[in-house]
Amino acid sequence: MNAQNSKNKNKENVAASSVLAGFVLTSGKFVIGLMTGSMGILSEAAHSLLDMGAAIITYFAVRVSGEPADEEHHFGHGKIEAFSALIETILLFLTSGWIIYEALDRLLSGDIEVEATWYAFAVVIVSIIIDWSRSRALMRVAKETGSQALEADALHFRTDIWSSAVVFAGLICVLYGIKGADAIAALFVAFIVMKVGYDMGKRTFDVLIDTAPEGIAEKTKETLLKIPGVVGTENIRARMVGPNVYIDALLVVGRKLNAEALHELIEKAKAAIHAELPSSEILIHTRSVQLSTETIVESIHILGHKHGFPVHHVTVHTEEGKKFISCDLEVARTLSLKEAHDRATHFEKLIAEEIGEEAEISTHIDPSEDRSLESTAVSNNELNRITREIKTVMLQIPMLSEAHNILAQRAEKKVTVSVHCYADPEMPIEEAHEYASRLEHLLTEKEELHIERAVIHVEPRKNEYREVNYP
Repeated sequence: MNAQNSKNKNKENVAASSVLAGFVLTSGKFVIGLMTGSMGILSEAAHSLLDMGAAIITYFAVRVSGEPADEEHHFGHGKIEAFSALIETILLFLTSGWIIYEALDRLLSGDIEVEATWYAFAVVIVSIIIDWSRSRALMRVAKETGSQALEADALHFRTDIWSSAVVFAGLICVLYGIKGADAIAALFVAFIVMKVGYDMGKRTFDVLIDTAPEGIAEKTKETLLKIPGVVGTENIRARMVGPNVYIDALLVVGRKLNAEALHELIEKAKAAIHAELPSSEILIHTRSVQLSTETIVESIHILGHKHGFPVHHVTVHTEEGKKFISCDLEVARTLSLKEAHDRATHFEKLIAEEIGEEAEISTHIDPSEDRSLESTAVSNNELNRITREIKTVMLQIPMLSEAHNILAQRAEKKVTVSVHCYADPEMPIEEAHEYASRLEHLLTEKEELHIERAVIHVEPRKNEYREVNYP
């Protein structure tokens, strides 16, 4: 049995025991009330009868509320407990009205004949003991499971304790011949029941109309703002459905985050809220904003990704306050010049709008190499020849050494080669890129090799480099 099923079973058991306790109390009070003529005890009997009815409603409510969400109830059945508690509140007010009517009728008519017998005192004392025991058991399980129906039932039994104590005091007054004390005690019982019923009804109604649980939104905001990468929060909303709190939140994040990083951030946010509020169901939305730390180069890359313009080699120069921006824009190689130029013009307009200031923008149209070709490996003799030529060419660039992992494929009568080589680990990446580009150029210039493209991968020398594992 999993934890949730265990909680549901515990709720059902304590609710069933309340039904039994209600039956015992109601029967005893009615019998003794009729035997003694005590309005106080009869009012307590009526109160207990409605408590028993409420306990029966509670029992069925907690059984239904434990059922999982289905196609018709996407948020589960938890609100049935709030509805049950509302019915119990209405019953409390009906009981109070009847008690007030009967007590006032006795006081005004003078029909006050009450016997303060030992068994009248006994039934009240037994009632207090049972009410105290059931109230504690119900409230304990209500706090453990977050059950509003059980909390309402616990409040019923707790009010019974106070009302029984008032009836007990009324019976003592009868012993000393104080006329009307029993009816006055009944009135006190009615007002106690109405006060508790009002408090419980207000809380129940708040749940039914989705009033935000006090402090939840503030606590959620405080938790989310502690997460690295969260710039701000908006529209945090919370509502109770049975024992669970449903939370919606909008996270404000930097727009440089890619989809994978954004997903990871959302999962961290959910985990952080769950740690603070275990019984929570969470829905997180995000809104990306431009941060003050974002550079123009980063903005252009983001803009290209957003509008489907693959862009690279972005440079920004400033001369006398004016910016000069250039970039390479990849377009499908099947486009005509006019179509490619139109795309470049459109992208330049987007950049101008993004920068928000006067700038000279130039784009280099670059046919995309993003295509898949059927290729075959070159023969061993040809690969050996290419390898020898590569090693010979590399002698012109002494900063690169030890060519290895040389591969060559032929597609459409053209050859593509990839070469791994070593360089000084402390060499600036710009310098390493420049040497790699020079080697690529030298190889593609050798017409006898028919190399269309050379991919050079520069690695730090193994004997001078300690590899770092990034998380």
